[in-house]
Amino acid sequence: MGRLLESFLTFARGERPGGLWTLLAPLGGIASMGTWCRNFCYDHGLFAQWEMPLPVISVGNLTLGGTNKTPFVAAITETLLAAELAPGIVSRGYGGSARGVVLVQGGKGERSEVGDEPLLLSKMLPTVPVAVATDKIRGVTALRERGCRIVVADDAFQHRRMGRDADIVLIDATCPFGNGRHFPAGILREHLQALERASLVVITKADQISQEILEPLEEGLEKVVPRKRLFRSSIVLKEWFRFDEGEWRRSSEPPCRRRAFAFSAIGSPRSFIHVLEELGIKLVGTCSFRDHHHYTAEDLAAVEARTGERGAEILICTEKDTYNLPAGYVPSLPLWYPRVGTVIENPLRFWQALKEILRPKIIVASNGYGEDAIGALLAARLRERFPGAAVSAFALVGHGAAYLKQDIPVCSPPVETPSGGIVKYSWREFARDLRGGLLTHIGRQLRRWGHLRGRIRSVLCVGDVYLLLQVLAGQGQVPLLLATAKSVHLGGHWRIERFLLRYRARRVWTRDEATLEQLLRSRVAATYGGNPIMDLVEENILGEQNGTRFFPKAKDDGVSAAKPHLLEGASQWILLLPGSRLRAYEDVALLLATAECLGERCVAKRDTAVPRFLLVVAPTLESPRLVAEATRRGWAERRIFRRGRNVLVLEKEKSWGRLSVELSDESVAKVASGARLVIGLGGTANQICAGLGVPVVSILEKGKLVQKKLLRDAEVLVPPSPEDLSEAAERILEDATLHAAMSDAGRRAMGRPGALGDVETYAAECLGWALRHDVYKELCAFLAKEELK
Repeated sequence: MGRLLESFLTFARGERPGGLWTLLAPLGGIASMGTWCRNFCYDHGLFAQWEMPLPVISVGNLTLGGTNKTPFVAAITETLLAAELAPGIVSRGYGGSARGVVLVQGGKGERSEVGDEPLLLSKMLPTVPVAVATDKIRGVTALRERGCRIVVADDAFQHRRMGRDADIVLIDATCPFGNGRHFPAGILREHLQALERASLVVITKADQISQEILEPLEEGLEKVVPRKRLFRSSIVLKEWFRFDEGEWRRSSEPPCRRRAFAFSAIGSPRSFIHVLEELGIKLVGTCSFRDHHHYTAEDLAAVEARTGERGAEILICTEKDTYNLPAGYVPSLPLWYPRVGTVIENPLRFWQALKEILRPKIIVASNGYGEDAIGALLAARLRERFPGAAVSAFALVGHGAAYLKQDIPVCSPPVETPSGGIVKYSWREFARDLRGGLLTHIGRQLRRWGHLRGRIRSVLCVGDVYLLLQVLAGQGQVPLLLATAKSVHLGGHWRIERFLLRYRARRVWTRDEATLEQLLRSRVAATYGGNPIMDLVEENILGEQNGTRFFPKAKDDGVSAAKPHLLEGASQWILLLPGSRLRAYEDVALLLATAECLGERCVAKRDTAVPRFLLVVAPTLESPRLVAEATRRGWAERRIFRRGRNVLVLEKEKSWGRLSVELSDESVAKVASGARLVIGLGGTANQICAGLGVPVVSILEKGKLVQKKLLRDAEVLVPPSPEDLSEAAERILEDATLHAAMSDAGRRAMGRPGALGDVETYAAECLGWALRHDVYKELCAFLAKEELK
């Protein structure tokens, strides 16, 4: 090694003061700032990170070379081979000229094309394909096409664009962080704080330092990395090889009794010398070159000249060096190399930890109560298809009640605003939300996303571009989007939204085909698999076809025959939907008053039976609070037994008899089938009913005017008064032609179900979820057997 290079390395490694080398400190500071900016952009979605179609284990470091990466990659891959998981390796191929992707296997390849380390790995693991690619994403894709089921990515910790399932970071115990400065003023690639995104941290060469040095190093790392994610490894000799008659042959006898001269071109030559000394080799001299150095005949002549000066009997190099020797080189002395490997301390604990990291983890995020219902159904379907996966939810509004009802864990902080969400149609309501702490809520959500960064594999968004932006800003991954909120019938996506969807959404599912055409024209990766809202009612549609309904027949009204009333014999059920936001506690009074008015209208027409009313309580609402609002307006509470359970009924005595309104906490999707009419103040709930062919009556307000652009003739809007609502309802109930036209219009407007099944299939096949799930289950079974040995 040249004196200048040796002087710089001793400074960069912190072995002695740098003198003039300290002038590089400003450049190191600029590099540090540049690395911070780059990581910030990846952490917050400004730069895109793309999910791979099969599980990826990254092995990397914080410093420039010398951390024992290659043997560690080989050790990880050997265990995956033993578990019969068909691993592959992807490597940049430093020092090679290859462009595109070159596959190497069995050590066969040109060093000038693919570099030394891929050849070394492929020779050590002859059955494992090694993809050499400057773009590791393309390398992973090539390995998938080759039949690999899991990939080990060599030196990929800084390759942020490629998504990975596990990030293993190696720390060289003999030189952890050098002088603490960034290259070119030191050997750091990133600051120590970058270890926060590491899945596991392994201190390599732990056998080469004393416990007095090792323990403080671990204590320092524990400030960034939890103890349970911190491990040690050591270097061990596997076997010796000797160059004999133009070939490398295994040797059963180590060259311990001969005077040796060692040369190397690796990242940590001192570690190599330490290994030789531990093996009992009698070193009379050493010579080192820069990492990956391609030897010339002149280099080797100089080495051999020094061996003569020192009286050496043999030459020793590293296994990697054998790929950098010139073609046809014949050494003047016997040439040897040791094949070394890595041994992880407490390997079972390491693999159990890695197994849990490789467990597929997915989050379904949603930003509205209707979207929560769709997200909960999607999460439940994913959990059923992938029972070994960890499926959780992130609800931007409320407490995630729809998810909790499905036993889906909710990892988002609870959010309650005066409007019950983020209002898009009223500046006044938006101002109320701001005063109510909206910005504080958003900040808490972003911090929670930050805690999840690197701990989840996939994010599926159900909602709009705002949700997509929050996911990107919070944890950086490019998610999938089930776009439930936007349609060309509502004006479509804005140009800036289409730009974001094109570059920051892995795939977008639209709610109708017209919206799909708009996005495709903007080159968004979009598809239409059906209206996701209609997936909520798919079972009801099947139930209708099979002749089953939620509602009981008229004779089973649950009321004692000793107390006849006007509902006796009625066959028409009307749904009352107060919605899911906090304003529902106020709106319930309007709905109950509408029921009274409609009852009186029916009584006035002696040949018309009073319909039955069912008030559907959304999972975000509290029934006792609704009942309290009703009792303040003269309604009484009573319990009846129906469908195998106690049912809450609100009753009010009228001059013509007793009016009853039954309460149900079932989903709108379940109870809407068989209803004759809906008087609804909800959003998604109204759309569900329209899609089932149930005409909708609602109130004139800005949000509902927007919704009517979707539902069109399936919905009637009137002023928010009991008289207007009951009059509109009566007109629809009496006019069979109008009822049929509204029913048909609703089904046409909402379209068919199928979007969630399409998302599920895409996640399984294109995102590699089926493969990840199978690999995880097989690895669990393998480790369980190993534990019994």
